[in-house]
Amino acid sequence: MAKEQPEKLTGTSLDISAENRTRLKALFPAVFTETRNDKGDLVESIDFEKLKTELGAFSDLFESRRERYGMDWPGKKEALRLIQTPSAAALKPCREESVNFDTTENLFIEGDNLEVLKLLQNSYYGEVKVIEIDPPYNTGKEFIYPDNFSESLETYLEYAGLIDGDGKKFSTNTANEGRFHTKWLNMMYPRLYLARNLLKDDGVIFIHIDDNEMSNLRKLCDEIFGEDNFVSTLVWEKKKKGTFLSNTITSVKEYIHVYAKNKPAFNGLIGEINSETETYPCINASNKRDVRSIQPGIKSLYREKNFTMKSGERISDTTMDLLLLSDLVIKNGILESELKIEGNWRYTQANMSEYAKNAELYITRDLYLRRIVSDPREKTLKDLLSRTGDDENASHREINLNNLFADGWGSNEDGEEELRQIMNAQGLMDFPKPRKLIEKLAVSVRDSDSIILDFFAGSATTAHAVLDLNKQDGGNRKFIMVQLPEPCGEDSEAFKAGYKTIADIGKERIRRVIKKIEKEQITQDKKNAESLPGMVKEQSAIDIGFKVLKLNKSNFKPWRKLDPSAPVEKIEKQLELHIDHINPEATPEDLLYEILLKTGFQPTEKIETKIIAGKNVFSVSGGALLFCLEKPVTKELIDAVAEAEPVQFICLDSAFHGNDQLKVNSVQTFAASNMQREKHNKIIFKTV
Repeated sequence: MAKEQPEKLTGTSLDISAENRTRLKALFPAVFTETRNDKGDLVESIDFEKLKTELGAFSDLFESRRERYGMDWPGKKEALRLIQTPSAAALKPCREESVNFDTTENLFIEGDNLEVLKLLQNSYYGEVKVIEIDPPYNTGKEFIYPDNFSESLETYLEYAGLIDGDGKKFSTNTANEGRFHTKWLNMMYPRLYLARNLLKDDGVIFIHIDDNEMSNLRKLCDEIFGEDNFVSTLVWEKKKKGTFLSNTITSVKEYIHVYAKNKPAFNGLIGEINSETETYPCINASNKRDVRSIQPGIKSLYREKNFTMKSGERISDTTMDLLLLSDLVIKNGILESELKIEGNWRYTQANMSEYAKNAELYITRDLYLRRIVSDPREKTLKDLLSRTGDDENASHREINLNNLFADGWGSNEDGEEELRQIMNAQGLMDFPKPRKLIEKLAVSVRDSDSIILDFFAGSATTAHAVLDLNKQDGGNRKFIMVQLPEPCGEDSEAFKAGYKTIADIGKERIRRVIKKIEKEQITQDKKNAESLPGMVKEQSAIDIGFKVLKLNKSNFKPWRKLDPSAPVEKIEKQLELHIDHINPEATPEDLLYEILLKTGFQPTEKIETKIIAGKNVFSVSGGALLFCLEKPVTKELIDAVAEAEPVQFICLDSAFHGNDQLKVNSVQTFAASNMQREKHNKIIFKTV
């Protein structure tokens, strides 16, 4: 009998294909069967005909010949395969480029967003409330994409100068090639598919686009998110005047496709929250006529304190007509007896009775009925995001978070000016989105404690918007920015200003925004101290920091499968390479962050270093994960960890120094410890 072994930690990201099969098996176990492969081995497979019957779709002889509605293009199957190929990459922490590294929950990830989205699957599956992206518009010149997207990690590493290569590069969809819709779709499809996995059940995605791929993007999203989860296509007025170079039509707009992860769970986009006390008529002329009974005791504002109107009389004007079905009797400004009226009522009888009971109903000076409303009222967002707002006096630089209609949604010019002011340089980026636009989209979700992801981060406008929103309303929103280190051309203003890549611009913008907020906080604290001397200063609770992570190769050497018929010398060499399979240049922190992601912990978890049984042990999330990199593993360490009851314990496989008996004993120690606990508290023991 084989000896018991701890589970070996895989060196790749979440296997999407395996995850989907697991979920499918949980729903339809009967469709899984065993078949023999080409080698004669028994393997698990899916009976797709049986799956169809489970779903109520019964095939016939002509099923395969039927035409189907759907979107297809060259390369779609390869894009699907790419989604299901796990990433063997890692995210390397970069303290020197971060701000408040140990305490912040904000992330800036530098790397190819496809690989990064794969790496985030374990840690952020179903955790992101808002995805806000401004992808390349495919105008024929500006988006870069791997020449061979099936080798995206290697392509990226060469592109970023992290390894030497043979000329692989990210190419531009040049104007000479025209608008390659296929290439653009192959770029977007896997990224949106993986992004959907990260959304919470009540989450939402905003995708900016222009006319070039607007219709294709809509069809793509219908397939990935489901047509039923389409929320709206917002139209943003991006400028006052269009370009004079156009010889067809002057365009002053762009679009924002909005999709929910699960529309029934989605709370909608709220444009206005009105908390002021107002009154509303109880009549709506377009509603059908019905009878309502009004309870006595409600207040009357009619000019006569004592007044009677007989049953059968009418109270009417051009839009309202009420027929009295009982006498209207007012004494001392109060309705004395129950009143029955026929009219075009806005509210149900139950509501009218409740309003009267709560003193929210009254008789007007014209003998009509109105309701007093003091509870907050919400209005959904309009689909036209105009450059100017309803309030002509509103400043274009300020935002009324409770009324997004009051002021405008910003313009391209605003975005350029904001970037110029914060970076103290002109022309660093083409057409950066205005902060106001992103802030308003984010705040319309009305969740101030959420994760906001932007995996086409550019100059990090989204991060700027999140930091500014939290400053305004004291929210606890967290951002995850992902940006390719796309080189700035040597003749560009960005390069002349000292920025080598677009990612560098984004990181520096966030640093400057943080400094600006800190400076404003110091100024405000000083004013408070002057106006309230002797008062204890209350520290700001908002997160003004960000952690930089950079995409790189895994710190663990991947196991390469060998043909059993390979020469013995080749097999021995492969085995020798894995005696110590950890990159000797990797720091303990590098290993920790790779393992965090691949065991389902977020890289923003609080991390402490503890001494347990004489060993340095990383304690993550209050001890939920314990991770030891020291050698050798001892019985005392295993016993102490079992006593600490973490969710997971991970150590180096090589730390056992070939002591298989200690490894077996360790498994048995945790098994015995787990027997004494509830099922959900069992310790998972892994080695790397």
